[in-house]
Amino acid sequence: MYMEKLKNISTGPSKKENDNKEDYKAKTLELLGKMQTYQTQMYAQGRYSMLIVFQGMDASGKDGAVKHVFGPINPMGCQVTGFKVPSKEESAHDFLWRIHEHTPQRGMIEIFNRSHYEDIIVPTLNGDMDKEKRETMYRHINDFEELLTDNDTVILKFLLHVGKEAQDEKLRERLTDPTKHWKHNDDDWSKKEKYDKMLDIYDDMIEATDTKHAPWIVIPTDKNRYKSYLIAEAVVDAFEKRMKLEWPELDTEMTIVELEKEED
Repeated sequence: MYMEKLKNISTGPSKKENDNKEDYKAKTLELLGKMQTYQTQMYAQGRYSMLIVFQGMDASGKDGAVKHVFGPINPMGCQVTGFKVPSKEESAHDFLWRIHEHTPQRGMIEIFNRSHYEDIIVPTLNGDMDKEKRETMYRHINDFEELLTDNDTVILKFLLHVGKEAQDEKLRERLTDPTKHWKHNDDDWSKKEKYDKMLDIYDDMIEATDTKHAPWIVIPTDKNRYKSYLIAEAVVDAFEKRMKLEWPELDTEMTIVELEKEED
């Protein structure tokens, strides 16, 4: 499946791609319109569900992706769950216990802002998990995601790929912009120094869990409009190619003649 190393993937638009903000804004708006229609149809049909997974380094734009791409979706058909450090109760169970209860029911989109992968990424970064344990957990994740797919959940996993300079700029904004102070965490700066190690961990994660039923999609995030466009494009593509969406037929015992009589 996915073979390219992240260090070789651009974190912004390539030279061949147009970097016009207004152009991407127009394209994204068109895609968001399609997403709204497809989501309503999925909700009405009640057969499929969609799980969106966002992973990425600090300041890679996970919150922004949720807001700008999925903000226009009808709130009745979309939920967001953010996974932080497991609670005492969650730690007393297997690592997927807290995840499974948040998977989407039929007709719904569920967004994971960070996910079950955090239970591997963070311990690996801190040197608290060996290769054997990591491989075992990845195997359980693949089985778990296959189970969801077998139950008509379409899974899209986005790795938000931010460059060193862009990450540094966004972390500094959290120190200087009062509207972003709430995002600041001292620990983010220590993780920033481990940028290259994080790339290696993500490469390992993708190699182990990039499957046909739950593929990873690497999204360059240095340019926000380009990021939103690529995510929206991938979601629309999944609706169109991985689901057979149909509007439900009318379920009624009434006839047109009866309706006309009532109107008279």
